[in-house]
Amino acid sequence: MTKQKFVKIYSLSLLVPFLLMVYPLFSLGNRATPFVLGLPFSIFWVIFWIIITFIIVLFLYRIDPDKDEEEVN
Repeated sequence: MTKQKFVKIYSLSLLVPFLLMVYPLFSLGNRATPFVLGLPFSIFWVIFWIIITFIIVLFLYRIDPDKDEEEVN
């Protein structure tokens, strides 16, 4: 995978969860009911997307083409 393609995938995959946590897309999950794991749905929505974003970053770190390259000074 090229570095340019990786940067595009990285940017898009982090932009989507961010947009789902800010207005106006947050209105999809902005409800007090139902309760999920004892939390109002709106709080669960934000925590869920934070966890999903963390998993995405871990996955992208694993496939990063520059991860294993040594720096040459």
